Amino acid sequence: MNINPFEIIKNAQKLQEQMGVIQNRLAAIVVTGQSGGGMVEVDLNGKMEVRAVRIAPEAAADIPMLQDLVMAAFSSALEKARERTGAEMGTLASGLGVSPGTIPGFPAGQ
Repeated sequence: MNINPFEIIKNAQKLQEQMGVIQNRLAAIVVTGQSGGGMVEVDLNGKMEVRAVRIAPEAAADIPMLQDLVMAAFSSALEKARERTGAEMGTLASGLGVSPGTIPGFPAGQ
């Protein structure tokens, strides 16, 4: 078997550049989860970072309820973010010739 080390380096550099593109695209994805009929909203990006939290003033009157609403809104946003990033990774991974489930830290496509 003949292995060309220059080809390996070239492919590694290309993969590193493509991963940078993927990271930028994931950061640009923003989803919103909400609960309580929109009384609480949580925005997440595709890197699963919280970008914003909005709470209606009337939700603050009942702290235990507010805590439940925040958890539900976050869970909703997290589910949406996972769906979007999974779809995005599937699209990008197909261009790389790999399966999204084989990229560490990213779920397999549905």
